[in-house]
Amino acid sequence: MDTLSYKTISANKATVDKQWVLVDAEGQSLGRLSSKVAKLLRGKHKPSFTPHVDCGDNVIVINAEKINLTGNKWTDKSYIRHTGYPGGQRSLTATELFGKDPARLVEKSVKGMLPKNKLGAELFRNLNVVVGTAHTHEAQKPKTINLEEFK
Repeated sequence: MDTLSYKTISANKATVDKQWVLVDAEGQSLGRLSSKVAKLLRGKHKPSFTPHVDCGDNVIVINAEKINLTGNKWTDKSYIRHTGYPGGQRSLTATELFGKDPARLVEKSVKGMLPKNKLGAELFRNLNVVVGTAHTHEAQKPKTINLEEFK
């Protein structure tokens, strides 16, 4: 066996193959959808995955208003933030956040599944969540992915 023929390929910004992917959130469970979208953004489904490089795809999530939450999560799940001032802790339930902007519910869920560093911030910029089916990235010709078949 010739050891020189078995080289480990390490992707970099120039050699990475980024594609545009369209995901339909209609009828999907929020956590299961988010984990699969995070995997697409990170690039873990590709054989050339490199942990320190943005080798994932650009993902467009449509129909964010048709997402499902199971159990009592609509009322019990809370999103907490802080203004930075004393006593400035604020919280919203999932229903309140969904009422303001359904796309933010999906964005917060996916962002929590990405790395908490500069790479995670860069990966999050590759996510576009849209309410409804009309998006502004038709020129990129995104490929539709069925998440039931995606592992």
